[in-house]
Amino acid sequence: MPAAQRLAALIEQVLGGPLPVRLRAWDGSEAGPPGTTGPVLVVRHRRALRRLLYRPGELGLARAWVAGELDVEGDLYEALDRLTSLAARRPPLAPAARLALARDLVRLIGPVVPVPLPPPPEEVSRRGGPMHSLRRDRAAISHHYDVGNDFYELVLGPSMVYSCAVFGTEDTTLEEAQAAKLDLVCRKLALREGQRLLDVGCGWGSMAIHAAREYGVRVVGITLSEEQAAYARERALKEGLEDRVEIRVQDYRETADGPFDAISSIGMAEHVGAARYQEYATRLFGLLREGGRLLNHQIARRPWQDEGAYRIDPFIDAYVFPDGELAPVGTTAGLLERAGFEVRDAEALREHYALTLRQWVRNLEAGWGEAVRLTSAGRARVWRLYMAASALAFERGRIGVNQILAVRPPADGASSLPLRPRAWVERAA
Repeated sequence: MPAAQRLAALIEQVLGGPLPVRLRAWDGSEAGPPGTTGPVLVVRHRRALRRLLYRPGELGLARAWVAGELDVEGDLYEALDRLTSLAARRPPLAPAARLALARDLVRLIGPVVPVPLPPPPEEVSRRGGPMHSLRRDRAAISHHYDVGNDFYELVLGPSMVYSCAVFGTEDTTLEEAQAAKLDLVCRKLALREGQRLLDVGCGWGSMAIHAAREYGVRVVGITLSEEQAAYARERALKEGLEDRVEIRVQDYRETADGPFDAISSIGMAEHVGAARYQEYATRLFGLLREGGRLLNHQIARRPWQDEGAYRIDPFIDAYVFPDGELAPVGTTAGLLERAGFEVRDAEALREHYALTLRQWVRNLEAGWGEAVRLTSAGRARVWRLYMAASALAFERGRIGVNQILAVRPPADGASSLPLRPRAWVERAA
């Protein structure tokens, strides 16, 4: 029997239903839905099956994808959507069925001794120290961000903003949408000339530069990435803002020169971790003056029935954001309140992140050859899969992203916010 038909039968056992896409195996055989249109799942080499044998599930699939042994021809979004939709409804396999599946997989692998293969070099290998210790967090940030500023310029575009943009319409350009997001944050924080802003997880300096240039504030931006810090300092120098923008390689736990009038934390809190989040919230509270505002822009997951069963996504943990954790937006708001903040507004931007990610994928695919040259084929494949899958997750409501505006309330309770919420939507003349 051709390899594709044998493999399709195994996949259908796992998925609990018919294969939703065409399948092409290493011997050129095909199986699956009839017809020539639609995406094709390509298993280029038997090594992909060896990886699945020893790492069943998402991590084995991820390793095969990163190594180029597994691929998709055609619309990647459509293939992922079909496969994940069916996988989400799959019934659990009984132990006996799992054993039989493993035996069939060994037979399909063939005469090669099915020993474990080393993971692709893009995978996080050794992690030193306790989770979310200063040392381990620095290593995790370096893995994700220190892969070359030129690569990030190719993916993110000139704005160099690595977080959800805010689109006026679906025709809004990525640059316009990112500028709109930065300005929205500034308006929510009610920034005024001469104030002091702390930008936690400042990335390549886009928020710091926008706030200093457009609102006249003095900004301290902190990041754990040496490459980001060097890039941000150079940008501030070119803009003539070096006297108003200070970029530090520093952890939020090491920042002690408050008070600040406002704090922005955009796409950083996902790195903090559940065990450290109360410390993070309390630390930011202590760095704000009374009446000062915090804008926390953070990806959120749906609540689990059993929160104790939550585990970090294996692919994201091994290849994208090591040790990154997501929390429900209600949990985040509760921890901020426990630290002493008054939560005044929460805005959901889920659909905006899906649009942002699709733009980033388009940039990556358009510059694929250059992306591979700047990093590696494996790294480029990691990013394409991670961003496309994330776009679908936002579109289908499996994850979201929210801006929470919180205030450190003064003793008299005056929040200094407008009586009508959302008054910051229109910038004051």
